Amino acid sequence: MDKKEGTDGPKPITVIGFEGSANKLGVGIIRDGEVLSNPRHTYITPPGQGFLPRDTAKHHQAHILDVLQQALDMAKVKPQDIDCVAYTKGPGMGAPLVSTAVVARTVAQLWNKPLLGVNHCIGHIEMGRRVTGAVNPVVLYVSGGNTQVIAYQLKKYRIFGETIDIAVGNCLDRFARVLKISNDPSPGYNIEQMAKKGEKLIDLPYGVKGMDVSFSGILSYIEDAAQSLLDSKQATPEDLCFSLQETVFAMLVEITERAMAHCGSEEVLIVGGVGCNERLQEMMGIMAAERGAKVFATDERYCIDNGAMIAQAGWEMFRTGHVTPLADSWCTQRFRTDEVEVTWRDDSGEPI
Repeated sequence: MDKKEGTDGPKPITVIGFEGSANKLGVGIIRDGEVLSNPRHTYITPPGQGFLPRDTAKHHQAHILDVLQQALDMAKVKPQDIDCVAYTKGPGMGAPLVSTAVVARTVAQLWNKPLLGVNHCIGHIEMGRRVTGAVNPVVLYVSGGNTQVIAYQLKKYRIFGETIDIAVGNCLDRFARVLKISNDPSPGYNIEQMAKKGEKLIDLPYGVKGMDVSFSGILSYIEDAAQSLLDSKQATPEDLCFSLQETVFAMLVEITERAMAHCGSEEVLIVGGVGCNERLQEMMGIMAAERGAKVFATDERYCIDNGAMIAQAGWEMFRTGHVTPLADSWCTQRFRTDEVEVTWRDDSGEPI
C-alpha cells in the first residue's frame, strides 16, 4: 500500500458509493471508515400506491447528478481524491439498479478510477458493524426487499433463516396501501407511529417455518379482514397496525434467538430499513437481555438504504484486493448474501 509523504502510516483509502436499488437514491463517501458525506433523495408516491421500477429509474436519472455533486461538496473532496468507485450490483429492482450503475461506470471511466460492484446486503451489514462497533453478531436484515438472519462463518455471511415469500417490509408497505397510509417519509414509519396508539391485539396467523418465516399468509388475512373489522368497529386502524407489527416482529425475534443459540452469539445487529423501527429494537432488546446478550442498531441515516453503506463495503473489499472489471460491471436483481467471499475477515471473524 502506498505511503503518505511525511508519515509512516498507509495512505487513507477514499471510496465513493452509489446506491439505487429501490426508491432511495444515495451517494456516500467513506475514508477509512469515516463518513465524509451521505446525501440521499427518495422517490415518494401518493398514498395507496407503490413504486414501479420504470418510474423509480426515472427519478434516479433525474436526481443522481445533483446528489453526486452534493456528496462531493459535503465531503470537500475532488475526483482525484477518490481511490475507488463502488456501486450496488444487486439485489434490487432492475431498472433503478441499472440507472445508478451507468453513472457509477461513467464516473469511474471519466475519473480513471477502479470500479467495484457491491452486494446490497453486505453493504448493510458492514455499515452496521462499523457504526455500532458490533464485532461478530448474528444479523437480522429486514427491509422492503429482504428478510434474512445471518451470521459470519468461514469467509461467508451464512443465511440461517429467511422469508420464503415476501419481505417483512413489503408486508408492512402493502398493508399501508390498504389503509391509504402516506408514503412520506415511508409507509413503514407511518405504520410504526400509528401502532404506538393501538390498544387491541387482533389474533393473526403466525408464520414461522423452522428457521424461516412467511408473511404472505398474514398479509392476505389482514387485507381481507381489515375492512370488516373497521366497519364493525371491532378494531381501529391503529389496532390493526399494532397487531400486524407485534405479530411479524415476534416471528423475527424468535428465529433470531434460535440463530443466536446455535452460534453461541452474545450480539445481535439489526440492519435494513425496517431495523429503524423502535418497537422491533425494543422486542429484540428484551430477548437479548434474557440471554445476557446485547442489541446493536442504527438510526435512519444508515439503516435506510444509503450510499455510505455501499462505500463502506466497497472500502473493505477494495483494501483486500477486489476490483470489478468493466466487462463484469453488470447488475442483477438476485444476488444472495452468501454468494460473496468475505476476504476482509479471518476465520474467527476478526478484521484482516
